[in-house]
This record gives sequence, structure tokens and C-alpha cells, in this order.
Amino acid sequence: MFRSAIVRPPSANFAEGLTRESLGPPDVALALAQHARYCDALERCGLNLIRLPADARHPDACFVEDTAVLLPRCSVITRPGADRRRGEIDAIRESLAQQGHALQAIVEPGTVDGGDICEAGEHVFIGISARTDAGGAAQLARRLQAAGHTTSEVDIRDTPGILHLKSGLSWLGDGRLLLIAALADHPAFAAWERVRIESDEAYAANAVRVNDHLLVAAGYPRTAARLRELGHALIELDMSEFRKMDGGLSCLSLRY
Repeated sequence: MFRSAIVRPPSANFAEGLTRESLGPPDVALALAQHARYCDALERCGLNLIRLPADARHPDACFVEDTAVLLPRCSVITRPGADRRRGEIDAIRESLAQQGHALQAIVEPGTVDGGDICEAGEHVFIGISARTDAGGAAQLARRLQAAGHTTSEVDIRDTPGILHLKSGLSWLGDGRLLLIAALADHPAFAAWERVRIESDEAYAANAVRVNDHLLVAAGYPRTAARLRELGHALIELDMSEFRKMDGGLSCLSLRY
């Protein structure tokens, strides 16, 4: 059960952030409204929100998930793979330390983005990507294993269309994964029940289970219908402006 989450709204210069998408610049006012509804949804799920201020020095700072990996027995500050994002960790480290987290850290030259880390109960999938390298993944795996978790690596560098592992993968609980077709046959997932996303709804693969609800991106009706058939209580949220900046639902909060 999650009890809290760190969130941070987009800054006025959000459009200056990093993106590989070609969907046009985000509407910052709309992004702020979408972020507010996202925060409301987290509170509906029972979470207490720690709200950090917008940070114009770091236009990607609303994507707080990339700055830390938080599990009940292991809290790790990451070292983001994009040089310009590394300053984002300072405010997150300070906030978590104030809340009493015993923090470890990924150290150079290794890099880890939290968006590449998919917790699935006691097991953790670690993506190797353009942002998380093998050295950083190995550091994180050692820390997680020392805390009693099992881990496996998933190399997505040749997987088209996704920046992070969780761009194409989510844990739904009860041994079940939601994932894009390009990942569905990866041997790391062979022992899991796999719910495959159709290619034209691939963005919906980034979902967030928060206690008794599943947050999903709005606008993907076949995926939503399948998840409801499986018994999930959905909260559908418009993510259009964050999608323009390579962001998804999980990116916008650090849940613990």
C-alpha cells in the first residue's frame, strides 16, 4: 500500500524540456490542469502529497520518478542519464532525507533513470536504455538484492518507440504485467501473465497501480475495456501535454 507521493508541477518553460516526440510544443496551462487532476487522483487513492515547487532551472523536473527508486526496504537516489537533468536530484534528496529515508545513491559513471525501473512486488525489472546504462543497472541491482529483492535486466535499446522500460511496461499486481507487443516475448517476462497492448494504443502501457485503483491514460478504449474485464478499478486521466514531452503517468510522482 502506498501512503505518500512526491509531486512537482511543470514550470512555465516546460516546453524547453527534452523530448523525442514530434507532437508539437505542450500547452503549459493545459499541462498544469492535467497535473492538478493527476494529483487529485492520487489523493482519491489515499495518498498524502508532498508538493515541491516548480523548478524553471530544470524544465523536466515535473518528471520526479526519474530521480529516485523507492521501495519499502531500499531508497536510492538515481543519477539521471541526461546530463542536464542531474540537478533535479538535489530537491528530491533533501525532501526524502527530511522524511527520514535512509538514502543510498547511484554514483558516477553509472546512470539510472527511475522510469527504467519497474517494481513487481518482490521482483524488480531494470531497463537498460539510452538513459540507464549497464554500470548503473548493476549498482542498483546490488542494492536491491541486498534488501531482499530479486532483479532482472531488460535491454530496450533496440526496442522502437519507447524511451524508458516503463514506457512499455507496467505491473498490475497478482503476477500480471501490462506491456507492448515488442516486449511481450522477452524471456524476462516468461513466467508472468502478460496483457498485451495493441500497437495503436501503445502509450497506454504506462499505467500506475495505486492501492485499489489503476491510473491509466485516457483515450485508449480497448485497453481500458480489457483492464476492466480483469477487475481493475480505473481512473482515466488525460496526458496529452506530458506525452508531447516523452512523459507518462508514472513519471509524475514518486510513490512510497
